[in-house]
Amino acid sequence: MNRLFFRFFVLVMLSISAAAFIVYFTINRMYGDPIGSIARNQAAAQIFLLEQYVDKAPADGWLDRLNKVREVSDVRFDLIPLAVARQQVPADARAAFERGEVVIDIGHKALFRRVDLTGDKYIGSNEEAIHAQHLPIDIQVALQMEAVRYLIVALALLIPIAVWSRSHWRGLQKLMQVADRFGSGELKVRAQMQPGDSIYPLAERINHMADRIETLLEAQRGLLHSVSHEIRTPIARLEFALELLHDTVGDTVLEKRIGSMQDDLTELKSLVSELLGMARLDSEQPLRYETFDVTAALRSCANTLPPSTVSLDVSVPDGLGDYYGDCRLLMRATGNLLRNAQKYANGQMALSAARKLGGVTIVVDDDGAGIPEEEREKVFEPFYRLDRSRDRNTGGFGLGLSIASKAVSLHGGSLRIETSPLGGARFVITLPPA
Repeated sequence: MNRLFFRFFVLVMLSISAAAFIVYFTINRMYGDPIGSIARNQAAAQIFLLEQYVDKAPADGWLDRLNKVREVSDVRFDLIPLAVARQQVPADARAAFERGEVVIDIGHKALFRRVDLTGDKYIGSNEEAIHAQHLPIDIQVALQMEAVRYLIVALALLIPIAVWSRSHWRGLQKLMQVADRFGSGELKVRAQMQPGDSIYPLAERINHMADRIETLLEAQRGLLHSVSHEIRTPIARLEFALELLHDTVGDTVLEKRIGSMQDDLTELKSLVSELLGMARLDSEQPLRYETFDVTAALRSCANTLPPSTVSLDVSVPDGLGDYYGDCRLLMRATGNLLRNAQKYANGQMALSAARKLGGVTIVVDDDGAGIPEEEREKVFEPFYRLDRSRDRNTGGFGLGLSIASKAVSLHGGSLRIETSPLGGARFVITLPPA
């Protein structure tokens, strides 16, 4: 946000600078060089003496008056040959010099003018020029005055713009904070703006959007929670009925089919439990923070895995220290990753952890087929499963990784997938400093 207003400030300053140059060149084009006009004004007294006193003398008194001016003036007046004057006059002013006009040499604080075009002042006056030096010309002061003028104009523009921008900036800061809190799960938060605020219409539209999103999410969570709870009742009845049926039936084929139906019910119960866990995870705010020992928690999580032919190498060192967070959620995320590795490993999996920069890194490896790079973001989506895992023996429901990702993100951490040194997939949980 600060970058936006800084760029706006730089743009305004560049526009003012560009306007100053455009004004200067436009005036120069239409009315002549303004700096030359300033220099001529500063030398106005010497030009006045020359034109109104010396030039008004009778033909035989012109030199006498020039000498009197020399005596009383700090400016040095010399008569130089016309050829020399032509060499010293600036190139862009030679035409005016030849017409008998006063030409100012700003750099040397001097002026040039032909004495006479016809030789009427004295014999040979048409071959000489007046060269006045040490004129009281100080362009530096004039330039400083111009700079002060433009600075005043810039301030007169920037102060109202700054006041106007400040209200926008504060309003946008509030909207940004609301967006951050809403994105972190505080669905009740809204932008509080006054009708007179400049971005009030934008805030109202964001509030309407937030209301709509909250309504949809609440409806989705309510539906998921209600359906999951409602399904449990018929599942329990079916389990009871199948159990009774299994006890009364003696046919081996029928018993096998009843067993298959019971497996389906078990799978359905597992799905309902996952859905309820997902719904609770979405609505659990705030987290149940506590200080727990990382080493003990991870080792306990590894010990809760169901028996399997896949070997588990636990490389969790002693002394990882304590971490402040929701132990239950974090260990559930780690457990989901371990069970996922157990499903797809060929025969080996590993759990390791380390303390880095105050945070905790937890790594789960397996030697299975791995996960293609283009699929690594998608596997965290609910109900998403890779093609190779769609069979009922290993497929699951596609909710375990999604739950793990949500649990880690609620702690401000990240969960990413890499290629494991064992040859399969590596899941890396990175938790920030608590």
